Amino acid sequence: MTLSRRDFLAAAAAAPALAPVGQLRASDSTAVPLGNAEHCIFLWLGGGAAQIDTWDPKAKGDAKAKKAGSYYDAIPTAISGVQVCEHLSRCAPLLDRFALLRTVHHEVIDEHARATNQVHTGRPTAGTIIYPSIGSAVSHTRGPINDRVPTYMLLGFPNVTRGPGFLGASAGFVYLTDTRSGPAGFARQPEITDARQQRREAVLDQMRKGYRDSADLPEIVADYDTASRQAFRMAGPEFMGLFDLGKESDSLRDTYGGEFGQRLLLSRRLIEGGVRFIEVSHNLGFINGTGWDTHNDGQLKQHLLIDELDKGLAALVTDLESRNLLDKTIIAVATEFGRPAGFDGGGGRGHHSKCFSMVLAGGGLKTGQAIGTSDDLAMKPVQDPVSLPDFHATIHAALGTNPAEELYDGERPVPLTDGGRPIARLFPTA
Repeated sequence: MTLSRRDFLAAAAAAPALAPVGQLRASDSTAVPLGNAEHCIFLWLGGGAAQIDTWDPKAKGDAKAKKAGSYYDAIPTAISGVQVCEHLSRCAPLLDRFALLRTVHHEVIDEHARATNQVHTGRPTAGTIIYPSIGSAVSHTRGPINDRVPTYMLLGFPNVTRGPGFLGASAGFVYLTDTRSGPAGFARQPEITDARQQRREAVLDQMRKGYRDSADLPEIVADYDTASRQAFRMAGPEFMGLFDLGKESDSLRDTYGGEFGQRLLLSRRLIEGGVRFIEVSHNLGFINGTGWDTHNDGQLKQHLLIDELDKGLAALVTDLESRNLLDKTIIAVATEFGRPAGFDGGGGRGHHSKCFSMVLAGGGLKTGQAIGTSDDLAMKPVQDPVSLPDFHATIHAALGTNPAEELYDGERPVPLTDGGRPIARLFPTA
């Protein structure tokens, strides 16, 4: 029988796509498990955290002798047969609440900004389109929980890689760099009482009434009006009161630790207030001199960064769990790439994107497991590689969104992920 070109293409389109082991087709809505998480806290380790010195330790090396291997000793965890770095000692007994993704990979090695953008968007950069970040994509697909708080917040310095791309300002973030005062521009002056604020809003409402009813209202004016009304709501005590960490006990604040830990404590309060997606930057580079970009001497004090991460992350997991919020909140720990097992001339490590670690916790996922196996130096995947689109697809699916959903850049459809497939082993119904 002769098969026509049209019949061949139709048959090919209907055939099931090949997927890596343990992953599900996002193109088939019946095959994609959807979770019930409501929030995401995305911890960003800017600079490139070394997988071999944190979540995927191997045989110990020697920086002085230039012998490749882990810089620290490994310790057992709550997951049988799974070890982590000795400086993750608080997270280790809680690891049954975590899922380690040890075979994440991409192709960007030497450019921090480009790798950061690719991890945040799940795609390579393109000249014709600006893709939204994971935070903006979640903000857009899930929408606000209430109108009293932002849908997406960034606890750290603003950056285009965290932005909404073609989704526009409505999927953007509200950011702050100081946990003590809240976002700049929202706090009222002390002399503006609630009554005075209400009078101001009433006057503005009358001024805007005419153009709100106009069919010719420019979109930019409508967007400004919407943003202005939301800003007035957020200037009130319900939102701004979330930043009063003094309402928490001294003992709990001490459990979280320093500035990074206080950002995580604030994240828990923002979750309780209804924020959908929060990114928290761990960018306190002065602790070891380089942050997570541990070239040369930065390696010598890397343990200070790991310990700070360990303390804050363990406190966040246990605090959310005690408030019955852990299953409703997926925690992701991400970085732009990993580090090689070998040491550079200064005793530090270079960049390595072919195999590194991400972490997920909570979110109603089947935690207590390590996904993917790397080789004996954590340099390449041996089993179950996890792509960045897979990572994004898993977060979206945990939040109840089909990763095959389409966004629109004008009239141009753009899939939510770049062919990503949720990791099936992480979903209870899979």
